[in-house]
Amino acid sequence: MKYFALILLIAIGLVSCKKETKEVNFHFDYFGDEQGRYVMYDVQEITHLSDGSKNYTNYQLKTVIGDTVHDNSGRIGNKFFRYKRIDPMDEWQLKDVWFIIIADYKGELVEENQRVIKLVFAPTKNKSWNGNAFNTDDALEYTYNGIHEPFNVNGFQLDSTVKVMQEDISNLIQYRKKYEIYAKGIGLVKKHYQHLNINNFDITNVSSGKEIYYDMIGYGKE
Repeated sequence: MKYFALILLIAIGLVSCKKETKEVNFHFDYFGDEQGRYVMYDVQEITHLSDGSKNYTNYQLKTVIGDTVHDNSGRIGNKFFRYKRIDPMDEWQLKDVWFIIIADYKGELVEENQRVIKLVFAPTKNKSWNGNAFNTDDALEYTYNGIHEPFNVNGFQLDSTVKVMQEDISNLIQYRKKYEIYAKGIGLVKKHYQHLNINNFDITNVSSGKEIYYDMIGYGKE
């Protein structure tokens, strides 16, 4: 009888362990790396010139997760196609091909030959990492600033998003505010990039710099 009770307790313990393992969710689907997944954006770029003028560039961007491929380290990820068009009536034109991968609980994107850690899993408010840990750029501490929160972009009501702060600096001569928002099952839905040289703490008095804004206008699977 005692032997039977011991076996029963062990069996219950094993079932409990399996149940706990199944319930672990690292939320990898925030990175949107499923093959065939596409996202479209309205993009605006603003270039601030030294004479005080600004150049505006507006276009649409479409990203598509492509076939699997090996990177230079032999890891298996996916091609990341980027298409561009100036007018919604134009045909998409291939702009470039990057590389996307989830490895070692990190969501990485190789953009312009620069390997950047966009997300780390599972997302938590206390988590921080060097987004440039695998490239030669200066270290940038990325942090989560908003976990599993609803977000609206261009009429799309998204139930669960994470916000990644990439840089937030404001002083006498510079203003840098950069963040990205990712939605579950989609990937990147908003990008905010301001890298400005300013005068006397005044962000309206810009001597030079760049601004880039992405806002999602559609998504799906091909």
